[in-house]
Parts: sequence; C-alpha cells; structure tokens
Amino acid sequence: MNENTQMKIGLLYFSATGNTEKIARVIEDSLKNLGCMVDIVDITPLVSRKAGLDCSPYDALILGAPVHSWRIPRVVREWILNLSGEGKKCALFLTYGGFQIHPAHYTTQQLVQSRGFKVVSSAEFLAFHTFNIGGWKAMEGRPDDSDFKVAREYAEKVYSRFSGEDPNLVGELEKTTHPEELLDQIEEFRFRIVTQLPTRNGADCCMCLACEKFCPTGAINATTGETNQGRCITCLGCVYRCPDGVLVVNDMSPSWEYKLKGEQISVAEMKKKRSRIYL
Repeated sequence: MNENTQMKIGLLYFSATGNTEKIARVIEDSLKNLGCMVDIVDITPLVSRKAGLDCSPYDALILGAPVHSWRIPRVVREWILNLSGEGKKCALFLTYGGFQIHPAHYTTQQLVQSRGFKVVSSAEFLAFHTFNIGGWKAMEGRPDDSDFKVAREYAEKVYSRFSGEDPNLVGELEKTTHPEELLDQIEEFRFRIVTQLPTRNGADCCMCLACEKFCPTGAINATTGETNQGRCITCLGCVYRCPDGVLVVNDMSPSWEYKLKGEQISVAEMKKKRSRIYL
C-alpha cells in the first residue's frame, strides 16, 4: 500500500452483552487517531451476518468475538467460513470472563487462515462473564481502564503490522490436542448451567421487539416471550438488553463455586489476570 494512501480497515465484532463492543470502540478510536478509515460492523444480529461481507474494499480486517466454552461462538465460526481473505492481513481479539481461554486464539487463527487471511496479531481482554447475569461473580467491573489501555496498545501494534512497518505475522499460539468432538461437547456444557433459557414467564412487556431483532440466532419469540432451545446459544444478550427487565433465566449462583473448583482457580487469582497482546 502506498504510504500516502489512507488505510481502510474493516473492524468486525460479535458482542451479545456489550463487552466486545466496548473494546472494539476503543480500537476504532485509536486507529482513527492514527489516520485510518475504519468501518465498524456489528455482526451480532442474525440479519447482519446474513447480509454477508465483501472484504475487497478493505486493506485489512480486525475480528473481535467473545469466548464461549474455549472457542468463539459457533455462529461466528460458521460466518467466517463465508469470508474470502485473498491474502489480506487480519488481526484478532477475544473477550472472556476470566476462565479458560485457550485454545480459542489458535482455533480462530486456523479458521481465519483457512479463508485466506494472514493473521498478524491476537489479543485477549478481560470482561464480566455473561453468566454473571444469572448469579456468577466473574470479572465484575471489567473491562475497565486497564483493559482499554491494552486495547489502545493493541491498535498501535496492529497498525504497525498492517502498514508493513512491522512485517511480522503473529507468533505461535497455544495449540490444542483436543479433537473437535470433545470441543463440541465442552460447548454443550453451557446448557447444563443455563437450565432455563430466556423467558418472560408470562410477564407483560412494552413489546419493543428488541430481543427478537437483536438475537444472534433468531431463537427468541418476542410475542410469546419464549426461546427456541434448538437455536439458542445462551449468549443472554436478550436478557441483558431487555429494557423492561422481564426476561429471565434460572439462578446460576449454585454453579459458581462448582465452576471455580473445576477450573482450579480462586476469585483472588482471577482478579490478578490481565488483558494481553499476542504478537
């Protein structure tokens, strides 16, 4: 790319409960301050992903997503398969609630590379866990200023690699020996914690239809206030965004201590974690 040409970057993010969007906005502002043109695209709603994405207008892309059970959400993985990188540079960033994150970086890198992109960097940002909505207490108050600082540093590093000033690609990311079948089983574990999918339980609401319009999979019916079990991915975006606060899930607090024990981590140890960049 000519040094006098303004770089155009596509910044794509999936964000059910706003965490990934917060990081994406900081990255957007930082890149604009560096002189880039940035198209920011929310791929969370089903209608947005159905529209597809033409990557050809962009010099490079950034993809942000949360980690759901060791991988980015299945709907995002499936959407990526429709992209065509054609050798373009791409950077990744993930948000997570303090528990296991690997092999999400590696599996996302492999998926994106399979579509013809060159991955120059990845990053992970701490954020309140989605299941806090149901009673967990993971990474409360995150992302915060410390995470936003790392996001600004990430934008600068990514810009350097996109521009060619730093010609390197991302280094080796933590791999996994787990077969896809096991990772799929781990993904299904979410439904052993969220035993009651989002529901109004017959309560009245203003019928704004926000839950139905926003749902990443078209799982919730705003009229009935009930969720299709075969489509729901338990992102809980509908519960988080309901202006009336009438959408609810089961009390997940009993599984909180079980989760800490299973991950062999304490709340104090979780709080010591920091957002980080992979170069």
